[in-house]
Amino acid sequence: MGTMIGLADVLAARERVRESVYLSPCAHSVVLSELTGQQVYLKLENLQMTGSFKERGALNRIAMLTPEEAANGVVAASAGNHAQGVAYHATKRGIRSIIVMPLPTPLVKVTATRGFGAEVVLFGANYDEACEEATRICKAEGMTFIHPFDDAIVMAGQGTIGLELLEQIPKLEAVVVPIGGGGLIGGIACAVKESRPDIKVIGVQTARLPSMLAAVREGGPVTLDPATTIGDGIAVRRAGDVTYPVVKKYVDEIVTVEEDEIASAILMLLEREKTLAEGAGATALAALLQKRTSLKAEHTAVLVCGGNIDVTLLARIIERGLVQDGRLIRLRIHLLDKPGALSELTKLIASYRANIVDTLYNRAYYGVNLGDTTIDITLETRGPQQVVELQEAMTAGGYRYSRVF
Repeated sequence: MGTMIGLADVLAARERVRESVYLSPCAHSVVLSELTGQQVYLKLENLQMTGSFKERGALNRIAMLTPEEAANGVVAASAGNHAQGVAYHATKRGIRSIIVMPLPTPLVKVTATRGFGAEVVLFGANYDEACEEATRICKAEGMTFIHPFDDAIVMAGQGTIGLELLEQIPKLEAVVVPIGGGGLIGGIACAVKESRPDIKVIGVQTARLPSMLAAVREGGPVTLDPATTIGDGIAVRRAGDVTYPVVKKYVDEIVTVEEDEIASAILMLLEREKTLAEGAGATALAALLQKRTSLKAEHTAVLVCGGNIDVTLLARIIERGLVQDGRLIRLRIHLLDKPGALSELTKLIASYRANIVDTLYNRAYYGVNLGDTTIDITLETRGPQQVVELQEAMTAGGYRYSRVF
């Protein structure tokens, strides 16, 4: 099969992976439909065995190995989801797999990949260095390299999602898909456009690393400077040479979203949909919530393509989200240094039903007058309206304060 894929390749891939890949649900969301002005359907690929869509492409590639290639084993370079997809499906078929992961890869991902049966080699500061090492191992050991996106067979495997969407949403008018290297959107766009050319396919990248957008503008893949993003699954500095022509041919529009927009989409999915998405998995929804796309009121499938998020990162995202929503605030308040001053302040706060989470009482810092002290109080509130009422009451009570966050 050439580098340009067609519908036949995706249909063939579906027959290969059908038995081993979960047919993920694609439920309509009333809440998100109201918020975005679309009819939103969430394609929950975060429910796959390894927590992301990546196993479709990995499995399609593994299923096409010759008996000799299978006997020699496979190699991949990945910091996360692709690694787990390759490891899981290779092990299930009794095929040896070596995964090269960059040294800073979170321990949970390393452990998960080992748990799926791969030999993990930690090497290099980033994906590019890990990839070079994987290529070296591949040549030295005569193994087969499985690229996370820049491979027509892998792309066709990811495209099986497109076929499912066409069946799951009869009225489908648009599909919104995160883009890293372009394997996912390339496969889906091919399946959807060659079946129903009228359906819009829209890609979303993080504004920190818009490598496919740059490729489309420049007329070919270009390498961007390194950048960090909470969408680590789509942190790809250079669009694929195999994926780019497919994206150019079939994708209608590419938009970008900022870091805090991705974070608030993660929070929205968690709180309103009871769905856990990683950064990359929430970017498509972020674009709709921010009204970045040209869509007006279409029946729109939104890919929630992965859910492998570090729990510590999730805790930070939740806290930041609460701060942005005005549900968590910190006030620095000047008090007279006299008995009972703090008690009067807490009575006032309690009367407005705000909950004190944390206090930092400080008499020596912040350049306060000798007769004064300051206290930092972190409060949980019901939202901005309650905060305004509380602040007005404090001003009326003669308190001087400033808002820290």
